[in-house]
Amino acid sequence: MDIFGISLQGLMGQLLIGLINGSFYALLSLGLAIIFGLLNIINFTHGAQYMLGAFVAYIGLTRFGLSYWASLVIAPLVVGCLGVVIEKLFLKKLYKIDHLYGLLLTFGMALMLQSLLMNEYGSSGKPYRVPEALSGSLAVGGMFLPKYRIWVICASFVICLLTWFVIERTKLGAYLRAATENPDLVQSFGINVPRMVTLTYGFGVGLAALAGVMAAPLYQVSPMMGADIIIVVFAVVVIGGMGSILGAVLTGFGLGLVEGLTKVFYSEASNTVIFVIMVLVLLVKPSGLFGEKK
Repeated sequence: MDIFGISLQGLMGQLLIGLINGSFYALLSLGLAIIFGLLNIINFTHGAQYMLGAFVAYIGLTRFGLSYWASLVIAPLVVGCLGVVIEKLFLKKLYKIDHLYGLLLTFGMALMLQSLLMNEYGSSGKPYRVPEALSGSLAVGGMFLPKYRIWVICASFVICLLTWFVIERTKLGAYLRAATENPDLVQSFGINVPRMVTLTYGFGVGLAALAGVMAAPLYQVSPMMGADIIIVVFAVVVIGGMGSILGAVLTGFGLGLVEGLTKVFYSEASNTVIFVIMVLVLLVKPSGLFGEKK
C-alpha cells in the first residue's frame, strides 16, 4: 500500500524514528523545563550532562562490567550528584540575577566537560551494545519493530508522565512551585528551600543522564553527542513554553513526529523544520504554545 507514492512500511519506519527522536527531545526538554521553571536557570550544560550519562554507562560497561540495567540507575545518580556540586558551588549565586549569566556559565561548563572527555577518548564515537533482553524485533502488522526502540519510546513516555504527575499533582510538587514564587513563606513552614532547590536541579540533571544511557545503544557514545542535540532541545522548550512541564513533553514527542514525517515528504527540510516552527510560534505566541504570559 502506497501513500502519496510512499510505501506504508517506509512511512511507519520514519514515524518510528520520529518517535525515537521525540522521546529524547521530551526527556531532555523536560529536564530543562524543570530547571528553568523552578530554578530560573537556563542550563546549557544539559547537553553535556546527557553525554556524561552515556559515558558513565560506557565506562561502567568496559571497565567494570556494569550492565545496561544497572547503568539506568547508577548513571543518573552519578551525574545528578555532579549536578548538585555544580549547583552548590556556582549556580546558587545566579538565581536572582539576569538569565544571561547562568547561560554563559553553563555554556562554559559544557565546553569544559566536552573538552575533558575529548582529550581522554577522542572525538570518534564508541559503540555500546543493546542489552540481550531487548535485542531482536517484534512482528507488528506485517512489520518488524526493534524491541529496543519500542522500549525507549515506552520508557520515555512513562518517565515523562510520572514526572509531570509528581510536579503538578502532588504535595511535593506544590511545595516546589510555591518555593519558586515565595521562598521565604515556604521556609517559614519548616521546609528547607535551598536543599529542595539543589535536589530539583540534581533531578533535572539526572533526567538528562538517563536519556544519555538510553541513547547509548542507538547512537555512538561521543563527547559531541550532547552538542548535536541541545540546540534542537532548546528550540523544543521555546516552542512548548519556557518552564512548562506539559509543554516540554507534548512538544518533544510531537516535533519528533513532525521531523520524521518531513524526512518522508521533503527530506531537505528535516534538519530545519523544528526551527521554522519555532519562528512561527514565536511570531504568533512569544510565550510558547503552553507558556504563560508574564
